[in-house]
Amino acid sequence: MPSEDVFIDLGDRRLRVRRLTPVQDDGLDRTVLVFLHEGLGSIEMWRDFPQKLCDATRCAGIVYDRTGYGRSSAWPSDPGVRYMEIEADLVLPRLLAALGIEDCVLVGHSDGGTIALNYAAADPEPLRAVVTLAAHAINEPVCVEAITRARATFASGDLRQRLAKYHDDVDGAFHLWADAWVAPGFEPMDANGRLPGVVVPVQAIQGEDDEYGTELQLGIIAGKVGGYCETRLVPDCGHSPHLQRPAHVLAEITRFVSPLALLG
Repeated sequence: MPSEDVFIDLGDRRLRVRRLTPVQDDGLDRTVLVFLHEGLGSIEMWRDFPQKLCDATRCAGIVYDRTGYGRSSAWPSDPGVRYMEIEADLVLPRLLAALGIEDCVLVGHSDGGTIALNYAAADPEPLRAVVTLAAHAINEPVCVEAITRARATFASGDLRQRLAKYHDDVDGAFHLWADAWVAPGFEPMDANGRLPGVVVPVQAIQGEDDEYGTELQLGIIAGKVGGYCETRLVPDCGHSPHLQRPAHVLAEITRFVSPLALLG
């Protein structure tokens, strides 16, 4: 485990956290970027994008393994299909408090983006803005089809083998995500009930060729949030814009975050 990684004990779970420091510090106080990974993600699966964004914005960063993923502990009880809402409402606020973070911008990929929007709906005091990458406001048929294919690939062993190096409990991590998304009637969030409560600035980014969702996601987010929202549809890009078009996405997020980042 790298020396910068720590485990934060929240009583009913332990979450692995990595602190990031920008390479250049001009002495000005800025917000903290908090990165929320995708449904099958972990700290490592962000690769170097969080560090590059911290460097570009000169903000400190926090990357962590969400409950049940990476090296963090399992859920104390099965959250079922509400795992994203529970993470947003009950886990993330406790983690930010434990870390002493009083001002932050959330950067969430896929499930992490949906969790960020769920968290933002309560207009929490620490939150300054939200950036989503391929977030889901609704569960589209294309997403169910993609996850159904992923379940078959996992069962064959190929996907399981690739993911096993990132997760202590690879089966638990996979089924928490996949079983929820294919459950009859599942929705990732109460878009009508929650999105109007999101009043902080939002930047919603999605790949034009996202295999898990269509441009409809951007329209719903922008149309329903209660505050400013800009959307960016990235050409020649799938479900991971920050990895597939890193320079383009880095520039877009930096442009959005930098004017909001200074405290005071």
